[in-house]
Amino acid sequence: MIEASNAGPHVDPILGDLHKDLGALFSFTSYRLLREVNLNLKGNRPIELLIHPGRSMEITLVREYRELVELHIRLKREGISILNTNVRLAAGRAILIGGPKHGEGTIILAVSARFQ
Repeated sequence: MIEASNAGPHVDPILGDLHKDLGALFSFTSYRLLREVNLNLKGNRPIELLIHPGRSMEITLVREYRELVELHIRLKREGISILNTNVRLAAGRAILIGGPKHGEGTIILAVSARFQ
């Protein structure tokens, strides 16, 4: 979970790999990591994470392929789905999802996959 704002030119060093993608998609000057969560997903068992008061993200492992995973992602506001999609991610790749307002900025969700 990343807070993006225009409160200066700061980018958390841990976001270095994502910074180019963030800058290409969003017009903010500052990116700060708020929280990192590592999930151990099991097939068709959704895990729900609170991302902001009244907002949550549900992630389900749909399918595992040789070098990628298919995830079902559902964002909810007050329990109602506002985004409902499937994505395929290769190891080390990420998708970025713009979220709700937070402080002086906006929350951006970065979802990536690692294989064990």
